[in-house]
Amino acid sequence: MDQLTFRKGYQHDKTYRTSFNKLAKQIFGIHFETWYEHGFWTDQYEPYSYSYDKEIIANVSVNKLDLMVNKNLYSAIQIGTVMTHPDHRNKGLSRKLMDKVLADYEEQADIMYLFANDSVLEFYPKFGFHREEEYQYTHKVNKISTTKTLLHKLDGKNKKDLTFIYQYAQKRILITDKFSSSNAANLFMFYCLNVFPNDIYYVKSLDVIVIFQQQQDTVHLFDILSTRPFSIKEVLVSILNPIVTEVVFHFSVDDKELNVEKINYHSSEVLFCKTKPEISWPKYEKHPLTSQA
Repeated sequence: MDQLTFRKGYQHDKTYRTSFNKLAKQIFGIHFETWYEHGFWTDQYEPYSYSYDKEIIANVSVNKLDLMVNKNLYSAIQIGTVMTHPDHRNKGLSRKLMDKVLADYEEQADIMYLFANDSVLEFYPKFGFHREEEYQYTHKVNKISTTKTLLHKLDGKNKKDLTFIYQYAQKRILITDKFSSSNAANLFMFYCLNVFPNDIYYVKSLDVIVIFQQQQDTVHLFDILSTRPFSIKEVLVSILNPIVTEVVFHFSVDDKELNVEKINYHSSEVLFCKTKPEISWPKYEKHPLTSQA
């Protein structure tokens, strides 16, 4: 007789991994198979799921990483890929899975957090999570002196390039010690494969990897990978062209280096967090997009 079965950490079981991908494709339009095949789905990403008749029908995933907050490094888990098959909703499955995650990690992790869409904003406060505001940094460009720098475009679908990028992602230094993610190379590689495969560049003169897009006179800067200290201003000089008037950062930066403006950030997803009593979520900062689950 078919029955509801709890499973976790089953990524190496092809039957259930395939079913997980099928549900993720149905709910979010994404899948994790290429990520798995390249070896980036490590034990840091752990699905907590219910299966029925050998099909994954509900899931809450745990992403293990670290967060640097005001020069202090904390252990963290980020909850993501929360999904339930339409035929099995309103049965309390997500609540039961959240209870299991909290039972395993509430005492271990310094910080627990997630990004939720507008339809479930009342759900996570039931587990002690509270809403936090995000702020985005922008920089007005005033006749910046650009340099003719050779940008080597990397291919997010090319195995050799992915290996090169992953080496930097594993050894990267933090962009800022005010608020950054650490130990999150696997999440970063998901973005390289699925979100920004055509927007990754290597600046040889600075020995940095940069992910950015230019939309008319605005550059959206998504991440900078370096294994040694670097200047964001020098990176901008290397990647900007004369028509650019604004840079939008999708991570926090040290405003002592650049004249930046912080604006309240609004998106389709809302940040919720739960910390140990002695820890405060940083104010007026932006969680790095490339480590958002």
